[in-house]
Amino acid sequence: MTPALREQFERLALRLAELDATLADPAVAADAKRWRTLSREQAQAADIVERWRRYRQREQDLAAARELLADPEMAEMAREEIAAAEDELARLHGELQTALIPRDPDDERNAFLEIRAGTGGDESALFAGDLARMYLRFCERRGWRTEVMSESAAELGGYKELVLRVDGAGAYGTLRFESGGHRVQRVPATESQGRIHTSACTVAVMPEPDEAEEVQLNPAELRIDTFRASGAGGQHVNKTDSAIRITHLPTGLVAECQDDRSQHRNKAKAMAVLVARLREQERSERAAKEAATRKSLVGSGDRSDRIRTYNFPQGRLTDHRINLTLYKLAQVMEGDLDDVVAALQAARSAEQLAQLEAGGLS
Repeated sequence: MTPALREQFERLALRLAELDATLADPAVAADAKRWRTLSREQAQAADIVERWRRYRQREQDLAAARELLADPEMAEMAREEIAAAEDELARLHGELQTALIPRDPDDERNAFLEIRAGTGGDESALFAGDLARMYLRFCERRGWRTEVMSESAAELGGYKELVLRVDGAGAYGTLRFESGGHRVQRVPATESQGRIHTSACTVAVMPEPDEAEEVQLNPAELRIDTFRASGAGGQHVNKTDSAIRITHLPTGLVAECQDDRSQHRNKAKAMAVLVARLREQERSERAAKEAATRKSLVGSGDRSDRIRTYNFPQGRLTDHRINLTLYKLAQVMEGDLDDVVAALQAARSAEQLAQLEAGGLS
């Protein structure tokens, strides 16, 4: 184990002692919110520190067993103890590394998932529809609930834009890596010469904010417009101006909802999407200021701006961020994203572990 990691565990042991003392203070116990926050931190720290103490104990056992190898009568027992200690140390080392990886508190939240058609005209909109179906099937497989927040259908099918709310444990942490440019290569149904076309969509995934932690919006900075919902006609088209569009004037961000017949509910949904977009903008700006590589950057929707390519003639999916190629595109488009999600999460963990080993995370 590197000195940097050892130092972090020793600091955590000191923090645990500090938390124990703080939680014993009656004034802290009287503040329910602070007590819950500190109690969660204490429980997490106690679990890690317990393993760290066990790790140090087994290091001492290993050193003692190696000294016994010089005694012929104790050599066999010493070899057994050495093997057992080395196995347990290897296991504890892995567990301790994983436990130190910082957890993004947003990972457990619900998510807003936006899909927008980009370069490619009608074919891009059709691909946006295919992506929407893929994500809806994936969410269904996970047992997550989905809700359409807003949609703008294209004339020939698919979507110009679609915003979904995904309600499920760990939704954001699972879907967060879908943000970015998605490129498709295939022969469109309207192509008479059989030529392969390339088009693109952008996907943005944002955590749903807690009501108590929402961005505080100044009503004077909002423009709220009502309009009549568009639709295919018939009895389900709203006959009143119940659709809502909210514009945040300082940033120009816009959110709208026309899915519900209630103007009040449409306003609440649009406001929730607007708040999520504002939080995501703040997150992006912080990351840019820190000069961090933001792998979830959405991009412009151009053909060259991509995180993933869906090649239908070859039945191939390639995620360019981790050089992952799978020849199971048909299954992926039916919502079988498990291999892709697992590979992206593993790559993120490996990167964080490498930073831990170098002492780059606290």
